[in-house]
Amino acid sequence: MDDLDRRLLAELRINGRASVPQLAQILGVARATAQKRLDRLVADGNIKGFTVRLKDDISRDLIRAFILIEMTGSPRHAVSAVKRLPGVASLSNTNGVWDMIAEIEVSTMSELNELISTVRATDGVAKSETFIMLGPA
Repeated sequence: MDDLDRRLLAELRINGRASVPQLAQILGVARATAQKRLDRLVADGNIKGFTVRLKDDISRDLIRAFILIEMTGSPRHAVSAVKRLPGVASLSNTNGVWDMIAEIEVSTMSELNELISTVRATDGVAKSETFIMLGPA
């Protein structure tokens, strides 16, 4: 990955909906160059996918929480299952006692309760602990 690739990724972080011609213009390269770089970054797995970023006031009323998860055995199935649950915004590896941290965004407490129950019932999940975010400190 060179400087042009890093600049392309930086622009996509700012605006993931930018068209290839827009990216080419911003980066000062030909459209074909921008397209080839983008295609290569996707093919090589450097870009795993594209996502949606919501405007700030949409997520203001969501209930946010973190679920700390301890896995048993091979985590592959559990990781895949938890990542796909509605309400799981992200899933990250961590160090220490807990193996994973799931960032949660749901609309209601009943949705949160159901999601926690589903995570705990997932094969490969040994135990979990949930922290609800009450607001900024």
